[in-house]
Amino acid sequence: MVFTTPFKRLLLGTALALGLAATAAAADLQPLRVANQKSTIKALLEVSGEAKNVPYTIQWSEFPSASPLGEALNANAVDIGALGDAPYVFALGAGGSLKVVSIIHAEGRNTTAVVVPKDSPINTVADLKGKKIVTGRGSIGHYLAIKALASAGLSTQDVQFIFLLPSESRLVLDNGTVDAWATWDPYTTVVTSQSQARVLVSGNTLLSNHLYLAATGQAIADKRAQLDDFVARVDRAYAWANTHPNEYAAAQAKITGLPLAVHVEVAKDTRLNPVLIDDAVISGLQVTADTYQKEGLLTRHLDVSQGFDKSFNAKRVPLDQASR
Repeated sequence: MVFTTPFKRLLLGTALALGLAATAAAADLQPLRVANQKSTIKALLEVSGEAKNVPYTIQWSEFPSASPLGEALNANAVDIGALGDAPYVFALGAGGSLKVVSIIHAEGRNTTAVVVPKDSPINTVADLKGKKIVTGRGSIGHYLAIKALASAGLSTQDVQFIFLLPSESRLVLDNGTVDAWATWDPYTTVVTSQSQARVLVSGNTLLSNHLYLAATGQAIADKRAQLDDFVARVDRAYAWANTHPNEYAAAQAKITGLPLAVHVEVAKDTRLNPVLIDDAVISGLQVTADTYQKEGLLTRHLDVSQGFDKSFNAKRVPLDQASR
Protein backbone atom coordinates (compact mmCIF):
# COMPACT_ATOMS: atom_id res chain seq x y z
CA MET A 1 0.00 0.00 0.00
CA VAL A 2 1.33 3.45 -0.91
CA PHE A 3 0.50 6.43 1.29
CA THR A 4 0.30 9.94 -0.10
CA THR A 5 2.40 12.64 1.49
CA PRO A 6 -0.60 14.34 3.21
CA PHE A 7 -1.60 10.97 4.66
CA LYS A 8 1.94 10.37 5.87
CA ARG A 9 1.85 13.74 7.57
CA LEU A 10 -1.47 12.81 9.22
CA LEU A 11 -0.01 9.53 10.51
CA LEU A 12 3.09 11.30 11.77
CA GLY A 13 1.01 13.97 13.48
CA THR A 14 -1.17 11.33 15.13
CA ALA A 15 1.87 9.39 16.33
CA LEU A 16 3.44 12.53 17.73
CA ALA A 17 0.23 13.45 19.49
CA LEU A 18 -0.05 10.00 21.06
CA GLY A 19 3.59 10.13 22.11
CA LEU A 20 3.17 13.55 23.68
CA ALA A 21 0.01 12.37 25.44
CA ALA A 22 1.85 9.35 26.88
CA THR A 23 4.73 11.57 28.00
CA ALA A 24 2.33 14.02 29.58
CA ALA A 25 0.49 11.20 31.34
CA ALA A 26 3.76 9.88 32.73
CA ALA A 27 4.75 13.37 33.83
CA ASP A 28 1.43 13.71 35.64
CA LEU A 29 2.03 10.59 37.73
CA GLN A 30 2.63 11.34 41.38
CA PRO A 31 5.79 9.97 43.01
CA LEU A 32 5.50 6.55 44.64
CA ARG A 33 6.80 6.56 48.21
CA VAL A 34 8.35 3.17 48.92
CA ALA A 35 9.46 1.89 52.32
CA ASN A 36 12.59 -0.25 52.15
CA GLN A 37 14.38 -2.54 54.58
CA LYS A 38 18.14 -3.04 54.37
CA SER A 39 19.34 -4.94 51.26
CA THR A 40 15.86 -5.78 50.00
CA ILE A 41 13.63 -4.18 47.37
CA LYS A 42 15.73 -1.15 46.43
CA ALA A 43 18.93 -3.12 45.88
CA LEU A 44 17.01 -5.80 44.00
CA LEU A 45 15.40 -3.35 41.56
CA GLU A 46 18.67 -1.54 40.94
CA VAL A 47 20.82 -4.59 40.22
CA SER A 48 18.15 -6.28 38.08
CA GLY A 49 17.72 -3.16 35.93
CA GLU A 50 14.10 -2.70 36.98
CA ALA A 51 14.88 0.69 38.50
CA LYS A 52 15.53 2.07 35.01
CA ASN A 53 12.99 3.84 32.80
CA VAL A 54 10.44 4.19 35.58
CA PRO A 55 7.86 6.72 34.34
CA TYR A 56 7.35 8.19 37.81
CA THR A 57 9.64 9.07 40.71
CA ILE A 58 10.30 6.46 43.38
CA GLN A 59 10.94 8.11 46.73
CA TRP A 60 12.70 5.61 48.99
CA SER A 61 12.58 5.61 52.79
CA GLU A 62 14.84 3.27 54.77
CA PHE A 63 13.72 1.33 57.84
CA PRO A 64 15.72 -0.97 60.16
CA SER A 65 12.91 -3.50 60.55
CA ALA A 66 9.28 -4.24 59.72
CA SER A 67 7.77 -2.72 62.85
CA PRO A 68 8.63 0.95 62.12
CA LEU A 69 7.91 0.28 58.44
CA GLY A 70 4.37 -0.80 59.36
CA GLU A 71 3.96 2.30 61.51
CA ALA A 72 4.96 4.47 58.54
CA LEU A 73 2.36 2.74 56.36
CA ASN A 74 -0.32 3.32 58.97
CA ALA A 75 0.65 6.97 59.20
CA ASN A 76 0.42 7.34 55.40
CA ALA A 77 4.05 8.47 55.45
CA VAL A 78 4.77 5.95 52.66
CA ASP A 79 2.60 4.35 49.98
CA ILE A 80 3.91 0.78 49.86
CA GLY A 81 6.41 -1.41 51.67
CA ALA A 82 7.51 -5.01 52.10
CA LEU A 83 7.14 -6.85 55.39
CA GLY A 84 6.59 -10.40 56.64
CA ASP A 85 3.17 -11.82 57.33
CA ALA A 86 3.43 -11.62 61.12
CA PRO A 87 4.47 -7.93 61.20
CA TYR A 88 1.66 -7.24 58.76
CA VAL A 89 -0.82 -8.57 61.31
CA PHE A 90 0.40 -5.96 63.78
CA ALA A 91 0.17 -3.23 61.17
CA LEU A 92 -3.44 -4.22 60.46
CA GLY A 93 -4.17 -4.45 64.16
CA ALA A 94 -3.10 -0.85 64.57
CA GLY A 95 -6.13 0.13 62.53
CA GLY A 96 -4.57 1.36 59.32
CA SER A 97 -6.26 1.12 55.94
CA LEU A 98 -3.79 -1.33 54.37
CA LYS A 99 -4.04 -3.97 51.65
CA VAL A 100 -1.63 -6.66 50.50
CA VAL A 101 -1.12 -6.12 46.77
CA SER A 102 1.59 -8.71 46.07
CA ILE A 103 3.17 -11.74 47.77
CA ILE A 104 6.59 -13.30 47.25
CA HIS A 105 7.37 -16.74 48.71
CA ALA A 106 10.94 -17.51 49.79
CA GLU A 107 11.88 -21.18 49.66
CA GLY A 108 15.18 -22.79 50.53
CA ARG A 109 17.53 -21.32 53.06
CA ASN A 110 16.97 -20.19 56.66
CA THR A 111 15.26 -16.94 55.81
CA THR A 112 14.04 -16.97 59.42
CA ALA A 113 15.65 -18.78 62.35
CA VAL A 114 16.17 -18.97 66.09
CA VAL A 115 19.92 -18.86 66.64
CA VAL A 116 22.08 -19.45 69.71
CA PRO A 117 25.77 -18.72 70.44
CA LYS A 118 28.17 -21.29 69.02
CA ASP A 119 29.15 -22.65 72.47
CA SER A 120 25.63 -22.57 73.91
CA PRO A 121 24.46 -25.64 75.83
CA ILE A 122 21.05 -25.18 74.18
CA ASN A 123 20.59 -27.93 71.59
CA THR A 124 16.81 -28.27 71.28
CA VAL A 125 13.86 -25.90 71.48
CA ALA A 126 12.87 -27.58 74.75
CA ASP A 127 16.16 -26.32 76.20
CA LEU A 128 14.87 -22.76 75.84
CA LYS A 129 12.64 -23.17 78.90
CA GLY A 130 13.53 -20.48 81.40
CA LYS A 131 15.83 -18.74 78.91
CA LYS A 132 15.91 -15.24 77.41
CA ILE A 133 15.02 -14.77 73.72
CA VAL A 134 15.66 -11.46 71.98
CA THR A 135 13.60 -10.42 68.96
CA GLY A 136 11.52 -7.54 67.63
CA ARG A 137 8.06 -7.22 69.12
CA GLY A 138 5.52 -8.27 66.49
CA SER A 139 8.26 -9.24 64.06
CA ILE A 140 8.44 -12.39 61.98
CA GLY A 141 11.13 -13.52 64.44
CA HIS A 142 8.71 -13.06 67.32
CA TYR A 143 6.13 -15.21 65.58
CA LEU A 144 8.73 -17.86 64.76
CA ALA A 145 9.70 -18.06 68.43
CA ILE A 146 6.05 -18.54 69.42
CA LYS A 147 5.59 -21.31 66.83
CA ALA A 148 8.87 -22.99 67.77
CA LEU A 149 8.02 -23.01 71.47
CA ALA A 150 4.60 -24.49 70.72
CA SER A 151 6.20 -27.24 68.64
CA ALA A 152 8.14 -28.29 71.75
CA GLY A 153 5.14 -28.13 74.07
CA LEU A 154 6.20 -24.80 75.56
CA SER A 155 4.40 -21.47 75.75
CA THR A 156 5.63 -17.89 75.80
CA GLN A 157 5.23 -18.01 79.58
CA ASP A 158 8.11 -20.49 79.70
CA VAL A 159 10.66 -17.97 78.40
CA GLN A 160 11.51 -14.30 78.81
CA PHE A 161 11.29 -12.15 75.70
CA ILE A 162 13.56 -9.15 75.25
CA PHE A 163 12.34 -6.82 72.50
CA LEU A 164 15.06 -4.89 70.65
CA LEU A 165 16.03 -3.75 67.16
CA PRO A 166 18.20 -6.15 65.10
CA SER A 167 21.44 -4.19 65.61
CA GLU A 168 20.93 -4.23 69.39
CA SER A 169 19.84 -7.86 69.34
CA ARG A 170 23.10 -9.07 67.88
CA LEU A 171 25.07 -7.25 70.56
CA VAL A 172 23.19 -8.84 73.44
CA LEU A 173 23.45 -12.29 71.85
CA ASP A 174 27.19 -11.91 71.32
CA ASN A 175 27.84 -10.65 74.87
CA GLY A 176 25.74 -13.36 76.49
CA THR A 177 22.98 -11.12 77.87
CA VAL A 178 20.40 -13.32 76.13
CA ASP A 179 20.36 -17.01 75.25
CA ALA A 180 18.80 -16.93 71.78
CA TRP A 181 17.80 -14.58 68.97
CA ALA A 182 14.75 -15.10 66.76
CA THR A 183 15.48 -13.22 63.55
CA TRP A 184 15.49 -13.16 59.76
CA ASP A 185 17.84 -12.63 56.83
CA PRO A 186 20.18 -10.84 56.36
CA TYR A 187 20.66 -11.01 60.14
CA THR A 188 20.61 -14.81 60.25
CA THR A 189 23.42 -14.77 57.71
CA VAL A 190 25.30 -12.03 59.56
CA VAL A 191 25.30 -13.73 62.94
CA THR A 192 25.96 -17.26 61.68
CA SER A 193 28.86 -16.16 59.48
CA GLN A 194 30.50 -13.52 61.65
CA SER A 195 29.73 -14.81 65.16
CA GLN A 196 29.44 -18.50 64.21
CA ALA A 197 26.05 -18.65 65.91
CA ARG A 198 24.16 -21.92 65.45
CA VAL A 199 20.70 -22.30 63.94
CA LEU A 200 18.58 -23.91 66.63
CA VAL A 201 15.43 -24.05 64.53
CA SER A 202 14.61 -22.81 61.03
CA GLY A 203 11.38 -21.17 60.04
CA ASN A 204 11.24 -23.14 56.80
CA THR A 205 8.79 -25.68 58.21
CA LEU A 206 7.06 -23.47 60.76
CA LEU A 207 6.21 -20.33 58.78
CA SER A 208 4.76 -19.46 55.40
CA ASN A 209 7.92 -17.48 54.52
CA HIS A 210 5.81 -14.99 52.60
CA LEU A 211 6.96 -11.44 51.95
CA TYR A 212 4.01 -9.08 51.59
CA LEU A 213 3.96 -5.88 49.60
CA ALA A 214 1.35 -3.82 51.41
CA ALA A 215 -0.06 -0.52 50.20
CA THR A 216 -2.20 2.11 51.84
CA GLY A 217 -5.82 2.53 50.85
CA GLN A 218 -5.08 6.06 49.74
CA ALA A 219 -2.27 4.92 47.45
CA ILE A 220 -4.51 2.26 45.89
CA ALA A 221 -7.12 4.92 45.21
CA ASP A 222 -4.77 7.63 43.93
CA LYS A 223 -1.75 5.76 42.52
CA ARG A 224 -3.08 2.52 41.10
CA ALA A 225 -1.08 2.81 37.87
CA GLN A 226 2.16 3.30 39.78
CA LEU A 227 1.40 0.40 42.12
CA ASP A 228 0.58 -1.96 39.26
CA ASP A 229 3.81 -1.00 37.56
CA PHE A 230 5.90 -1.25 40.72
CA VAL A 231 4.73 -4.70 41.80
CA ALA A 232 5.25 -5.98 38.24
CA ARG A 233 8.82 -4.72 38.40
CA VAL A 234 9.34 -6.45 41.74
CA ASP A 235 7.99 -9.73 40.33
CA ARG A 236 10.36 -9.52 37.37
CA ALA A 237 13.27 -8.56 39.60
CA TYR A 238 12.83 -11.59 41.83
CA ALA A 239 12.56 -13.84 38.77
CA TRP A 240 15.84 -12.29 37.58
CA ALA A 241 17.45 -12.92 40.99
CA ASN A 242 16.59 -16.62 40.75
CA THR A 243 18.72 -16.91 37.60
CA HIS A 244 21.44 -14.38 38.52
CA PRO A 245 22.46 -15.31 42.09
CA ASN A 246 26.03 -14.04 41.73
CA GLU A 247 24.99 -10.55 40.61
CA TYR A 248 22.24 -10.34 43.24
CA ALA A 249 24.67 -11.48 45.94
CA ALA A 250 27.22 -8.86 44.90
CA ALA A 251 24.65 -6.08 45.26
CA GLN A 252 23.68 -7.27 48.73
CA ALA A 253 27.28 -7.68 49.85
CA LYS A 254 27.93 -4.00 49.10
CA ILE A 255 25.16 -3.10 51.54
CA THR A 256 25.68 -5.58 54.37
CA GLY A 257 29.48 -5.70 54.30
CA LEU A 258 29.38 -9.49 54.54
CA PRO A 259 31.76 -11.64 52.48
CA LEU A 260 30.51 -12.09 48.95
CA ALA A 261 30.71 -15.88 49.29
CA VAL A 262 28.13 -15.80 52.08
CA HIS A 263 25.60 -13.94 49.97
CA VAL A 264 26.29 -16.15 46.96
CA GLU A 265 25.51 -19.23 49.04
CA VAL A 266 22.27 -17.67 50.27
CA ALA A 267 21.20 -16.52 46.80
CA LYS A 268 21.88 -19.90 45.22
CA ASP A 269 19.95 -21.72 47.95
CA THR A 270 16.85 -19.50 47.84
CA ARG A 271 14.04 -19.39 45.29
CA LEU A 272 11.72 -16.38 45.25
CA ASN A 273 8.39 -16.73 43.47
CA PRO A 274 5.11 -14.78 43.37
CA VAL A 275 2.07 -16.21 45.10
CA LEU A 276 -1.55 -15.43 44.30
CA ILE A 277 -3.64 -13.64 46.88
CA ASP A 278 -6.20 -16.38 47.57
CA ASP A 279 -8.34 -17.79 50.36
CA ALA A 280 -5.60 -20.20 51.48
CA VAL A 281 -3.14 -17.33 52.02
CA ILE A 282 -5.76 -15.30 53.87
CA SER A 283 -6.66 -18.27 56.08
CA GLY A 284 -3.00 -18.76 56.91
CA LEU A 285 -2.66 -15.16 58.03
CA GLN A 286 -5.83 -15.49 60.09
CA VAL A 287 -4.11 -18.26 62.06
CA THR A 288 -1.25 -15.87 62.75
CA ALA A 289 -3.64 -13.16 63.94
CA ASP A 290 -5.54 -15.61 66.16
CA THR A 291 -2.24 -16.81 67.66
CA TYR A 292 -1.26 -13.26 68.53
CA GLN A 293 -4.67 -12.65 70.10
CA LYS A 294 -4.32 -15.83 72.17
CA GLU A 295 -0.91 -14.64 73.37
CA GLY A 296 -2.39 -11.29 74.34
CA LEU A 297 -0.35 -9.42 71.75
CA LEU A 298 -3.55 -8.36 70.01
CA THR A 299 -6.32 -7.10 72.25
CA ARG A 300 -9.18 -7.90 69.87
CA HIS A 301 -10.16 -10.30 67.11
CA LEU A 302 -8.79 -9.20 63.75
CA ASP A 303 -10.43 -10.14 60.45
CA VAL A 304 -7.39 -10.18 58.17
CA SER A 305 -9.46 -10.73 55.01
CA GLN A 306 -9.97 -6.96 54.97
CA GLY A 307 -6.24 -6.53 54.48
CA PHE A 308 -5.95 -8.00 50.98
CA ASP A 309 -6.78 -6.75 47.48
CA LYS A 310 -7.29 -9.67 45.09
CA SER A 311 -7.69 -7.31 42.12
CA PHE A 312 -3.89 -7.10 42.03
CA ASN A 313 -3.80 -10.75 40.95
CA ALA A 314 -4.65 -9.57 37.43
CA LYS A 315 -1.73 -9.50 35.01
CA ARG A 316 -0.04 -6.16 35.31
CA VAL A 317 1.30 -4.24 32.33
CA PRO A 318 4.32 -2.02 33.12
CA LEU A 319 3.72 1.63 32.34
CA ASP A 320 6.69 1.76 29.98
CA GLN A 321 4.98 -0.90 27.87
CA ALA A 322 1.39 0.27 28.13
CA SER A 323 1.53 2.44 25.00
CA ARG A 324 3.38 -0.07 22.83
